[in-house]
Amino acid sequence: MNCLNPRMGGTMSASARVSIVKADVREVGIRSAIDLLGDERPTFAGRDVVLKPNFNSADPFPAGTHNDTLESLIRLLQEDVPASITVAERSGGAWKSHEVADMKGVRPIFDALDVNYIVLDDLAAEDWTLVPLEGSHWERGIEVPQLVLDADSIVMTCCLKTHGFGGHFTMSLKNAVGFVALESRVDGYKYMRELHTSPHQRSMIAEINQVFRPDLIVLDALSAFISGGPSEGDLVHPGLILASTDRIALDAVGVAILRNYETTPEVLSGAVFEQEQIRRAVQLELGVATPDDIELVPAQDRESCDWADLIRQKLSD
Repeated sequence: MNCLNPRMGGTMSASARVSIVKADVREVGIRSAIDLLGDERPTFAGRDVVLKPNFNSADPFPAGTHNDTLESLIRLLQEDVPASITVAERSGGAWKSHEVADMKGVRPIFDALDVNYIVLDDLAAEDWTLVPLEGSHWERGIEVPQLVLDADSIVMTCCLKTHGFGGHFTMSLKNAVGFVALESRVDGYKYMRELHTSPHQRSMIAEINQVFRPDLIVLDALSAFISGGPSEGDLVHPGLILASTDRIALDAVGVAILRNYETTPEVLSGAVFEQEQIRRAVQLELGVATPDDIELVPAQDRESCDWADLIRQKLSD
């Protein structure tokens, strides 16, 4: 079978690939999705890698990263023989990060795979850096861990879901919120209160992403929330694994997938690239600028190809 039709429109070449794999087994799907990136697939040999999952809460997938996804991704990264892998995350809302880790049962996985695990809540004041974001909607910038700024490579794995508290959707751009301090360890300034009470929340989400650039993003869309979220919602099962090096491209494809279901009015509104998170990210030049810049690379099976066709149509609407 040859279903590859990479261009969205009339451009001569695409500027970012998004691979699409219909999968039943996460390990197989993740490996295939990463391999399909071809020469855009990064290498992690000898590099200090920071891996950012979604541990916003301990609620079952797709509320947060599935343990099998995390383990499979770590094992694949280790095949490149990086200098180190550090999983770094904090939980949100009323959830305590250590409790979430214990409830999810991830510590034995990290111990068995010999990777570092840092709960960002535990970092001392001197481990955080205040980054001014000129021209942003953040009042004084954001505080992010120095380990993120110093990382040789950053890898993210995210879920496919709507967001019922102002974000509209939460994928790779929204996953960056977990890199921002809940509140300052220096003066107690509450960054998450500022974010979640602002009418510019979606633009602020995009603006966080200026401070780092991920080398690889894997989106686990075996299941998804098409309403509600981020902790619970109406569940569907696309059965997909996606990979990209471009946050805008990946999130645009994710929105297109959601639009194949009866999702929220906010996610269905307007063109995909007019979604505020995506529009602001484009303004900040964080990735692709138009649907024509996205090269969809499906696995060569009928279901993956069919999904690629559906995604192309929704991206073009």
